[in-house]
Amino acid sequence: MHTAATKTHWPFEVRPLSPALGVEIIGVDFAKRIEAPLFASLYEAFNQHKVLLFRGQEVALGRQVELASLFGEVQIHVMNQYHAGGYPELYRLSNLDENGNPSGKHPDKGTMAWHTDGSWQRRTGLATILFAEILPNKGGNTRWADMIGAYDALDVTWKAHLAPLRAIHNLYFSRNRRHGEDPMTEEQKRKVPPVDHPVIRTHPDTGLKCVYLGDHAESIVGMDYDAGRALIEEVNAMTIQPNVVYEHKWQPRDLMIWDNRSTLHQAMPYDEAREKRVVRRCTVIGDVPR
Repeated sequence: MHTAATKTHWPFEVRPLSPALGVEIIGVDFAKRIEAPLFASLYEAFNQHKVLLFRGQEVALGRQVELASLFGEVQIHVMNQYHAGGYPELYRLSNLDENGNPSGKHPDKGTMAWHTDGSWQRRTGLATILFAEILPNKGGNTRWADMIGAYDALDVTWKAHLAPLRAIHNLYFSRNRRHGEDPMTEEQKRKVPPVDHPVIRTHPDTGLKCVYLGDHAESIVGMDYDAGRALIEEVNAMTIQPNVVYEHKWQPRDLMIWDNRSTLHQAMPYDEAREKRVVRRCTVIGDVPR
């Protein structure tokens, strides 16, 4: 585990969420302007703890985009059917119908598999900021897995085997197989062709190595397709163990920020026919993995 001692100079309180990863940050109000020194401290905590929770926030749609832009360029997701409230940078997941009632349909089944946001782009996801609007009484939690800790847990043979490999990440592959239908138009598919990334990447800020696969990873470059699929599934299953996972029970107005470079995440099921769940997210585009 890479959670070091909490920095005493940070202008906020930090409470661990789990032994694996994640902290709750107390004393930050995102309705107020975030000055450069405060953001620098938040970014230190982000790199150190990977998942940051802020409770009881008041974050309007435009304000969420502003917060994301502090980290860098905000992604405009190719699946524009999820864009929210006139902000193409926002991606809203809602199971409500036009009358505000549960529709019985999950808005995006791809979120229920372990993945990292934006790995299907050449420049992959850096941070995601998710805000909880409406939550079910039961279910609908989110899990995160520390992929730096997962890499450290690999034995030397596995590390050597995976080090030279590159995986092809494909949004259409992950979305199509999870939905059981084609959720992307031909134009959307053309805009996001498959890309390849190292299976073991080096975190650009900390220099630590992490496993970089998840559900968007379809195949292995230079390997038979079926053999590559089997390897990806094996590594995903092997690396996501309870000791590197934190599961979060959402509360209304929770805001969560996480590092896509060093974590995978997964939404948990809920009763889409009886319960309401509405969340919105921004993803910040980062670097090309190395």
